[in-house]
Amino acid sequence: MGDAVHMDPRTHFATSANLSEALGETGYLTDDALSTVAWLALRLGRPLLLEGEPGTGKTALAEALAEALDLPLLRLQCYEGIDASQALYDWDFPRQILHLRAVEAARGGASGERELADLEDSLFDERFLLARPVLQALREAPCVLLIDEIDRADDEFEAFLLEVLSTWAVTIPELGTVAASTAPVVVLTSNRTRELHDALKRRCLYHWIDHPGIEREIAIIAQRAPQVPARLAEQVTRLVHGIRTDREILKPPGVAETLDWARALHELGTRELDTTAAAATLGVAVKYREDAERVRHALDQLLAG
Repeated sequence: MGDAVHMDPRTHFATSANLSEALGETGYLTDDALSTVAWLALRLGRPLLLEGEPGTGKTALAEALAEALDLPLLRLQCYEGIDASQALYDWDFPRQILHLRAVEAARGGASGERELADLEDSLFDERFLLARPVLQALREAPCVLLIDEIDRADDEFEAFLLEVLSTWAVTIPELGTVAASTAPVVVLTSNRTRELHDALKRRCLYHWIDHPGIEREIAIIAQRAPQVPARLAEQVTRLVHGIRTDREILKPPGVAETLDWARALHELGTRELDTTAAAATLGVAVKYREDAERVRHALDQLLAG
């Protein structure tokens, strides 16, 4: 990392247009609404909550922000049953046991109460602490903390997270309080598999990310996969948009699938997308059997449109 690591993220970009330009240089093309809310989140030091369908670029925005700000990215992947220890810290039990055995061997016998107390204290030393992403973010700020798919976690974890985002500090009973000298840049993502609590939403700035329009998605392919011919990129994008308009599709292709499909067709030497090429490579973009059958039967109509 360069000197930019030490810059205050709140003042790194003078305007939202500056941020949009910097994100574009990383390969992330945004619209005015998203760049504005992201800039405001930086400026106000507030977490940014992004909701939207899978594949719309929520996680990618956090990655692009970290690159644009020249800051480390720390990622906490949420899942059902996650608790504070997975987010904050844990103790390295194998190393603690080895340390205990080594001390006992060195002493060669029984110890007094004072020695036992000292030994117990030594087991909870900094060297045995395993810092998880939230604790790392508090220690290493400025940084970008991505809390991915917060909707997969339960209510208790959401309440814990709200407390951390309100104070930017946590207490480790054996070591004391750890507080961030600078608030980390926090991006939370949600696929909206459940509704988040209002208290968490109030703490954040909010933006719903839709799939990009046709022209912006074509531009994304040009930026991320410049080897793909412009005509092929346009055909793939329009086909993907046609698939997304079908409300019966279980999992509409995201931008990542559009990119993969365009790259795959290019690797096969495809210059003009037709039904045969689309059907042969459909598994690159459509990942459910029911969706694949539905799209395959409609390919002629989709390509004609």
